[in-house]
Amino acid sequence: MNTPLYTPLADAVSALRQDGYALLQPQDVAALAGLSLNSLNALIPSWDALELDNYLKDGGRYRRRRHSCFVQHRNELSQTEHRAHWQPLEYNALHGGMNRMFEPVLPATVAQPAWPALITAIGQLCSAARDDADNGAQAAPWYVEAHQFRIDTADGIGRPTPEGAHRDGVDFVAVLLIGRVGIKGGETRVFEADGPNGKRFTMTEPWTMLLLNDETVIHESTPIQPLAAHGHRDTLVLTWRAHGFQGPVPSDD
Repeated sequence: MNTPLYTPLADAVSALRQDGYALLQPQDVAALAGLSLNSLNALIPSWDALELDNYLKDGGRYRRRRHSCFVQHRNELSQTEHRAHWQPLEYNALHGGMNRMFEPVLPATVAQPAWPALITAIGQLCSAARDDADNGAQAAPWYVEAHQFRIDTADGIGRPTPEGAHRDGVDFVAVLLIGRVGIKGGETRVFEADGPNGKRFTMTEPWTMLLLNDETVIHESTPIQPLAAHGHRDTLVLTWRAHGFQGPVPSDD
């Protein structure tokens, strides 16, 4: 198992700009959000209430998820009307071009104080990372999608990224590990989009966060297998996109 090399919180913005990613240890994620780890942990039970993903083209039943959308103005977060998740084939060759309507994140989860605190804090870090190039674009809203995932091994193997190494078609992506139970595998891999360099490591501690500049790197997670009986891997994946949500036609909402 490859041990992660963490990015100091103070260096996260420069790492995003220079390397295309930053990997934060759990206590720094909590500090970024102005929370205790106990406050973040209050969100974890909601991963036991995810719904089956019925859109997997490989016929698998190894993924459960919930999905909701938000708009972030600085440190304010507002939830949008429930909408489908959509990606172009350019970014997701397996499931692109589909309107995938998943069950929303539970209202009780969104109502937890840690939910908006975490999302807005990461979004403000993203704003700082794009500030130089966009001349003050941190004042513009972010269009945020939140995905709760559980990948299980009920079928013997679970695939966190069945589409393979990919970009998401957004500006920034955060992958937060929520937990690993009874599994092996699930290695995270980050590669330059236009270069030979790459990193590989395994996130093991809850609330470890990988933050990615989606314009400059691609990423994937390797399949998981059970160590004995069934196991699973839980993550929270958040994306920030300027100028609207992805959709079959340009979105201005």
